Amino acid sequence: MTEAAPAERVFDTLDDGREVRCLTIGSASGPVVEVLTLGATVHRLEATGGDGVRRNVVLGHADAAERLASGDYVGGTIGRYANRIAGGRFPLDGREVVVGAHDRGNSLHGGPDGFDRRLWDVVAHRPDEVVLALVSPDGDQGFPGAVSARVGYRVSGDVVRVTMEATTDAPTVINLTNHAYVNLDGEGEGTIDDHLLTVVADEYVPVDATGIPLGGTAPVDGTPFDLREPTRLGTAVRREHEQVAAARGIDHDLLVRGAGLRLAAVLESPRTRTRLELRTDQPGLQVYTGNFLDGTRRSTRGGRYRQGDGIALEPQLHPDSPHRPQWPSPVLRPGETYRSVLEWRLGAI
Repeated sequence: MTEAAPAERVFDTLDDGREVRCLTIGSASGPVVEVLTLGATVHRLEATGGDGVRRNVVLGHADAAERLASGDYVGGTIGRYANRIAGGRFPLDGREVVVGAHDRGNSLHGGPDGFDRRLWDVVAHRPDEVVLALVSPDGDQGFPGAVSARVGYRVSGDVVRVTMEATTDAPTVINLTNHAYVNLDGEGEGTIDDHLLTVVADEYVPVDATGIPLGGTAPVDGTPFDLREPTRLGTAVRREHEQVAAARGIDHDLLVRGAGLRLAAVLESPRTRTRLELRTDQPGLQVYTGNFLDGTRRSTRGGRYRQGDGIALEPQLHPDSPHRPQWPSPVLRPGETYRSVLEWRLGAI
């Protein structure tokens, strides 16, 4: 029997005439993922909850213009460097590298024109998998070295696996992640306040008012970052704590216990009886509770995203690692391959 061709459609057209394509993988017996070539973006992620209802559980934008106008990185592949680099500069092999700074004097998520804003090439598209590629030239956003990046999405059973790889022709720094915002009640169905979050982390990284680490790590004990047991998000983000007050919620790196591909977090919706398990091989998990979704940008369904409408769980290296030799190094050299893996396992409670 001939295998059915994977679904593909034109999502939109950019101002320069290039097409943005939407590639679908998976089947209704499990997760179905729609991936855009713009930003190698997770546009939709459909799953069936414990209530028997099938729904899209990630945020998205209705067209390319809205996506490019947004500063919220909704669903995008983040690079070259996820999170922040202090002052938009860092030392590398005895010289100072200056990169694009656009977030309170710091570089954020690769600079003003990061990987989430680029049109990626389709390398492969099968019913259960899509692979996209991007070449970032030497000097892109100030980063040295020509970098070749690949992102693969694969559905197997109830698991979506995301694999990110990169090589370079000169020493550089790399830190890739996915910035999907999840709402297990469904996109546009209110806030994630009543979701329960568990994170396998005993320490977190306190930050200054611009999101740069203050120094080392701190224990989560007695703080809103103690998510070792299922914790209602609406309660955690309203606790009295100077770090939460400054960030208008949680926007912090937690140190995932253990090494290798392992369970990092569990998100649950009591309302729809839906569960998402996140596994990663990265040392940190940036937990971001959608604090700066302010109603400016429109959703896939025509509404407007506001604070707390979704949560981003972003596995990655620790923030500002180019300045912090005590943490895993982000430096990638010729002949080496950067690789990171995350898995979303979706199911019923």
